[in-house]
Amino acid sequence: MQVALFDLDNTLIAGDSDRLWGDYLVAVGGVDSETFAAENERFYREYEAGTLDIDLFLAFALRPLAEHDEDVLLEWREEFIREWIEPLILEAGRDLIQRHRDRGDRLAVVTATNRFVTEPIVERLGIETLLATEPERRGGRYTGRHVGTPTFQEGKVVAVRHWLATEGLAETERWFYSDSLNDLPLLREVEHPVAVDPDNALRREAKERGWPVISLR
Repeated sequence: MQVALFDLDNTLIAGDSDRLWGDYLVAVGGVDSETFAAENERFYREYEAGTLDIDLFLAFALRPLAEHDEDVLLEWREEFIREWIEPLILEAGRDLIQRHRDRGDRLAVVTATNRFVTEPIVERLGIETLLATEPERRGGRYTGRHVGTPTFQEGKVVAVRHWLATEGLAETERWFYSDSLNDLPLLREVEHPVAVDPDNALRREAKERGWPVISLR
């Protein structure tokens, strides 16, 4: 048995669920459209460049969770997953997951996108373990803050190490599939790093290090 770790956005799905959730909130009037849309785009460009301040971004991205009742949020999320995300789930990604499952590997998705957005996506992929940024809840409502270490850049390494230790898998051989330069810390950590439809920076790193480069598109 080995461990197969998967990034989610632009790896197993053909888009970024964090960015798309922001776009969806604009579309349904859940946020101030002009200001929010511009900030959402700016943060995404910083993410692509590897310069994102994760704490500033999370303060922005999680604020809408605190501004609406949970029943409204859940209704929106169901529509978002059904209409915006399900068409983006890559069949080749499902096949890759199934190959690891057939080998008896332990599977986990590790993503910087928060759990509220990603949990139902990962459920649809049939993966039980999700390591994601955790929104804070108090008194049955989201606060707009996060708890713990965000699963972003080095934070993914922290989360994976903790999960492996908790599950008694610390000595198990690991695969990790990702598209992004932001995942270089975890890709460098595992025995089998795989670049999936990578951005230019990750493609260069993969070439220099001799990592496999694959496409699920």
